[in-house]
Amino acid sequence: MTDAIDPLFPAHLQHVQALADRALEREGYDGLVVYSGRPGLHFLDDHGPAFKANPHFLHWAPLQEAPDCFVRYLPGRRPQLVFHQPADYWHKPPAVPTAAWTREFDLTVIREPAAARGLLDAGNRRLACIGELPAEFAEWGFSATNPAGLLSYLHYHRAAKTPYELACMRQASRLGAVGHVAAEKAYRAGASEFEVHQAYCSAVGLREQELPYGNIIAFGEGAAVLHYTTLGRRRDVPRPTFLIDAGAQFRGYASDITRTHIADAAGTDPTFLELMAAMEMLQLELCAAVRPGFDYRQIHLLAHRLIAGALVQEGVVSGCTAKQAAENGVSSVFFPHGIGHLLGIQVHDVAGLAADDSGRTEIPRPTGHRYLRLTRRLEPGMVVTIEPGLYFIDLLLDEAQKSGLGRYIAWDVVRRLKPYGGIRIEDDVACSASGTPENLTRDAFAQIV
Repeated sequence: MTDAIDPLFPAHLQHVQALADRALEREGYDGLVVYSGRPGLHFLDDHGPAFKANPHFLHWAPLQEAPDCFVRYLPGRRPQLVFHQPADYWHKPPAVPTAAWTREFDLTVIREPAAARGLLDAGNRRLACIGELPAEFAEWGFSATNPAGLLSYLHYHRAAKTPYELACMRQASRLGAVGHVAAEKAYRAGASEFEVHQAYCSAVGLREQELPYGNIIAFGEGAAVLHYTTLGRRRDVPRPTFLIDAGAQFRGYASDITRTHIADAAGTDPTFLELMAAMEMLQLELCAAVRPGFDYRQIHLLAHRLIAGALVQEGVVSGCTAKQAAENGVSSVFFPHGIGHLLGIQVHDVAGLAADDSGRTEIPRPTGHRYLRLTRRLEPGMVVTIEPGLYFIDLLLDEAQKSGLGRYIAWDVVRRLKPYGGIRIEDDVACSASGTPENLTRDAFAQIV
C-alpha cells in the first residue's frame, strides 16, 4: 500500500508549502514553525492521556507519535524537520523516520527539546509558530503563536484534499471496513459491547488510543444515545439491534463509519425493518448529492425531508405531510444532529462554517439546525460524512410532548420501536471534479466482501 501512496507525497508537500507561502505573505511573516506538541499529565499524577499530534504538523509530516518535533519552513527553501529522539532508558525512544517521504526534508535529530532553539533561530526573521507551546518556548523569539489570520487561511484551504491525502483516507476506510466486519461477526456470536470493541481494534490493528475517536458500540436502546461509549461488559442484555460508529486512521487521516444491524429479521418489528430499508435508500440518495458547487446545507435539509417522508410512510408521524414535518420541527425529534461534517486529519475537520479564508465571517446554519457542522459549498477534494439518523430518544420525545409536537407522533408505534434504539448509516464521500462522488466507505466494504 505504501508503494502506491509514497510517490504522491512530494506533490502533497509542494501543495502544503504553496498554502504556507500565500498565508505567510498575506499575514506578513517570513517563515513558519510547526510544533508537533507534547503529552500532558493528569491532575496530581505523573502520567497522562495518549499523545495526539498537532494536526498542522501532521499536514506536513506523517508522524503521529513524535512529541517535541518541529517543521521549519522558509518560502523558497526545503522544509526542515527537527526530530526529537530523547536519550531515555525509561521509555523506548521513537525511531528516526527513514520512509520515502523523509527525502523531502532536511532532517536533524535532537536529544533534548531545548536543542531545537538554535536550529529554529528566528534571527531577524518574523517567524509564526503553530502549536501548543510549553512555557519554556516563550523566549524563543517567535513573532506570533497561532496567529488567527494565518490559521484561518490554512484551515479554510485544508478542506480540499490532495491526491496523497485521499489515498491515505482510502486506506483508513479499508481498515475501518475490516473492523466493522469483524465487529458484526462478534456481535452475532454473542459478544458483549466491550468484546465487540476489542474485536474491532484487533481487526484494524490499532490500539484504542490510535483510533480517531472513541468507538460507539451500542445494543438495543443504547443506539438512541448519539455518542454511546459505555461499552457494557455483560452479554446477557437485550440486543435486538447493534449500532457501531467506528473509524480508523492511516498516517493521521481518519475514516468515520457507522452501520446498524439487526439480530434477526424474522423477530424484528416489520415497521422497524421498513425504516431500516428506507434509511439505506435515502442515505445513498444523499451521498449522490455530494457534487461540486452544491450547498451542503441543502443536503442536510434534504435529509430532513426524506427522513420525514419515511416517518410518515411508516406511520410513526401522522397528521401532517412530510414537508410539514420537516419544517415544523417534528423530523428533528427523530433526527437531532447534522447530516455530517468535513473529514480529514481531524474527524470533525476545521473551517466547516467559514465563509472565506479570512476567518472573519461564517455561513449561518439553517434556522433551527444548530448542530450542523458544515455550511460551505462543496469543492473537488473535500471529503464529507453523510450520516442520516433516526432515533427514539426519551428526552426529545418528552420535549415534543410538552411543546405540542406530540400530536403528530403515533405514540403506540414509538413505544413498539423504542427497544431498537435507532438507526444511523454513515459513509465518507469525496467530492470529485468529475461530478461523480467517490464513496470511500462503500468502495472499502466492496473490496473485502
